[in-house]
Amino acid sequence: MNTHKYLFLGLFALSISSCNDFLDREPLDKITPESYFQTAEQLSTYALTQYNFKAHFGSGYDFGVYRDDNNTDVQVSSEGNLNRWAPGIQTVPDGDGGWTFGDIYKCNYFFDQVLPKYEGGMIQGNVADIKHYIGEMYMIRANCYFNYLKKFGDFPIIEHNIALDDKEALIKANERKPMTTVARFILSDLDKAIELMEQNASDDNKRNRLTKEAAYLLKSRVALYVGSWLNSFQGTAFVPGGQGWPGAEKDYNANVQVNVSEEIAFFLDESMKASKFIADNISLTENNLSNYEEERNPYVRMFADKDLSSYDEVIFWRAGDAASFKVGYGYAHTQGGSNTGYTRAYVNSFLMEDGSPIYSSSDYQGDELLANVKQGRDNRLVQFMKIKGEAMSKLNNGELVLFPEPQIITTAEYKSTTGYDIKKGLTMSVDDKIQNNQVVGVIEYRAAEAYLNYIEACYLRKGSIDASADKYWKAIRKRAGVSEDYRRTIELTDMSKESCLLSAYTAGKLVDKTMFNIRRERACELMSEGFRWDDLRRWRSMDQLVNTPYQVEGFKLWGEMKNWYTGLHYEGDGQGTANVSSPALSDYIRPYQIIKDNNSLYDGLKWTPANYLSPIGISQFTITSASVSDISSSPLYQNPGWPKVAGGVAESVPGF
Repeated sequence: MNTHKYLFLGLFALSISSCNDFLDREPLDKITPESYFQTAEQLSTYALTQYNFKAHFGSGYDFGVYRDDNNTDVQVSSEGNLNRWAPGIQTVPDGDGGWTFGDIYKCNYFFDQVLPKYEGGMIQGNVADIKHYIGEMYMIRANCYFNYLKKFGDFPIIEHNIALDDKEALIKANERKPMTTVARFILSDLDKAIELMEQNASDDNKRNRLTKEAAYLLKSRVALYVGSWLNSFQGTAFVPGGQGWPGAEKDYNANVQVNVSEEIAFFLDESMKASKFIADNISLTENNLSNYEEERNPYVRMFADKDLSSYDEVIFWRAGDAASFKVGYGYAHTQGGSNTGYTRAYVNSFLMEDGSPIYSSSDYQGDELLANVKQGRDNRLVQFMKIKGEAMSKLNNGELVLFPEPQIITTAEYKSTTGYDIKKGLTMSVDDKIQNNQVVGVIEYRAAEAYLNYIEACYLRKGSIDASADKYWKAIRKRAGVSEDYRRTIELTDMSKESCLLSAYTAGKLVDKTMFNIRRERACELMSEGFRWDDLRRWRSMDQLVNTPYQVEGFKLWGEMKNWYTGLHYEGDGQGTANVSSPALSDYIRPYQIIKDNNSLYDGLKWTPANYLSPIGISQFTITSASVSDISSSPLYQNPGWPKVAGGVAESVPGF
């Protein structure tokens, strides 16, 4: 067995820190037999063990991935996210703060072992299969780096693992590369994945494995993220070379020159090309606009089916079973809102069927009752928001069980946070449910995202909607049961009335009407699919919250719907412990203004610009420094606004 020890840069702590997470972890070449990576099947197995996607539904109280948009402007939990929205709570970690490399280490180990064998013709099996599994690993590594880029921005690039005894190389490997360089490296890995992977792996006919199309979609996503980030933050400390960029303090960045305009153009072009490949070749699943309870609507069923292989729009998905990958049907579906809910601002952003915003339509029925809210609206709101009196389940005898009123005064795990409850991903079929769990497939990538990515990248790049973007936008709106005339929607849009959504802003200023409607479409199509937080950050949509806190509201409790409840108490009524917000504050329920004492979110969501990126944990500075007492020698630099002190709180960022 090969006894040479390899270690990736973050694992340098093995030799100098007894408390490092990796202290007890043997190098992979100690664990993996020398005879491994000899066959296509072994490559396949290793690649599958590196899958790290969102397909991990919770059960019982949980609502799985459909809570991934929580604590944004479109969807919230009852407790909120203090680290995100209450400046001074989030501090610089004493540990690594997520600055770890175990996942990349495993990818690089694969390449170090497999590529020489592949190039030497030493791996047994079908050549196309071998290439496909190598391609999967390139895509997996790209996804790992993308996650680090979103969290930290600038990041080290390591393509091969480093010997444990090479201290100098380990320390040098910590040098952070500009995020533009990291992003180009990610796209390079994805290009390799696209070149190597098949349309479908030979051992998968259901799209449960990564494919060429999945790599194209991830490339579309990465390139749009970086292109829009650069566009939003250019000239600031969050872009290499901008005012106060912390990378400038390091000598190894002395020659770094980034032409931001050229980089923006490059990444937007790459996003458009990758998006177009998907959008021109994969059609959207039909929405026949039938009632949810009939379960004959392919679009609705696509989010709640157990087997998603028949839905062409679904590029990559993961199968569920009774032991894992399940929606918390028992509580979320029958007894409450599973501690989440859509916000009033988000619900109000959905258009009328004719494409009019609600404030410009005489057909809008108001929000005195939940049924009125959905009347004549975008079919996505109609289908994916549950309300009192709608069918919840169909029993074997054909009898319908109906949803109750939103459970706003129960315990947190059952609670309907805003009164606007989520129905996306739920099925009425009793056969799909096992005790408290609903077994479903989990969508990882679907083609609609590529349509949306192209539209946004096109407008950012060209300042207009080209023929392809026009085609894709109309297709999405048609599927949603909304008039295809998006230009009329733009004309009717009043940005002063859309300012309740954070996405109405970039750098503290309202965006133009076309851009807002592109963002609106994205939010309405991808509701509860976990995109919102990344979108808000790359759009730089929180600057205005530094001086003007954002108050979250839900449904109109203090109108007719108050009669649905008994035992409502609010602060100042003298009746007991408050369980809802006071009507003196607003007719609409305010989930963060129920109790004032010890409530950091009572006065609204606030922001510190440092939160656009995460702080690097102090342990990473100490283990890469010549002296534990002097971290200035570390090749690392801290992210904008974060001090190099454990427990330190966010500081000001130049230009904000």
